[in-house]
Amino acid sequence: MTETKDSRTTSDAPAKPAGERPPRQHSIVAGAEPIKLGSMLVTLVEPRRGHEVAYNRWYERDHFYAGCMIGPYQFAGKRFVATAELKALRDPDPSAVTGEPDRGSFLSVYWVLDGYHDTWNRWAVDQVKALHKAGRMFNERDHVHTLLYRYAWERSREADGLPAELALDHPSAGLVAVFTDRAEDVDAAAYEKWIRDEHLPALLPGTAARLVIGADPLPLLIDAPGDVPRSESDDRRQLTLWFLDTAPQEAWDSVIGAHRSALETSGKGRVVAALPFIPTIPGTDTYTDMLWTDSDKPDSEKTDQSQTDKRGNS
Repeated sequence: MTETKDSRTTSDAPAKPAGERPPRQHSIVAGAEPIKLGSMLVTLVEPRRGHEVAYNRWYERDHFYAGCMIGPYQFAGKRFVATAELKALRDPDPSAVTGEPDRGSFLSVYWVLDGYHDTWNRWAVDQVKALHKAGRMFNERDHVHTLLYRYAWERSREADGLPAELALDHPSAGLVAVFTDRAEDVDAAAYEKWIRDEHLPALLPGTAARLVIGADPLPLLIDAPGDVPRSESDDRRQLTLWFLDTAPQEAWDSVIGAHRSALETSGKGRVVAALPFIPTIPGTDTYTDMLWTDSDKPDSEKTDQSQTDKRGNS
């Protein structure tokens, strides 16, 4: 009797063709939960000088998707850049976050659906390990600040304004990441109530700040890739993301400066570092030649570095 295909045993099955996609290791169940921001990945990276064009292309063409956007329950992502002009605005002490004032040129932010942080996080670590094994990572770059955050609160400028879930898809002209330390004698709940329900409603109207999101740090998994530095846990530090209608330079004094002054006058906390960014332009190398001042560059980079590559991606 001739054996049919359906009765073939596993051992009789032909070997899979080289390069065939392996089975999915993480099950994904699409439920009917509301689309609500639950947690986020915030990753600030510095390409090594002379490799900024190659880094930009690797990240936007491969890693943005393969390392992040295809992940389960991750529903938004966006890249930002800090030019030398923007880095000059950093205030009051960027080194507390970046190590050196001009480090941290590219920022990527990703939203994860509420209730699925652990599932997404497990996938993310496994995926990056797989990409390392496949030789699809980029060695000529350094993590400056890569951390997970729990969404805590938001305050929109308008009563029915831009919600957090849409913030990365909205065409904001600028973003400022503000790291704040709450005063030791101020309760976390009292601080949140003050900044969300008193301070920001008074500050935001009439300014370029359309939305502010507050987020608290979460730990990385113990087996996360070793090239991502671990940060000391500090339950008094909070990250706020300020989404702007204008370039950060135009809103710096009226928004970020006014926020810092009001916060410190209140005695409830202090701004550790405020880091401004603008969105990247996907599919181009725009801004890669504006990351550092000429005086910051080695002599070998003061020539027309990577001009051929730049023309090829314009």
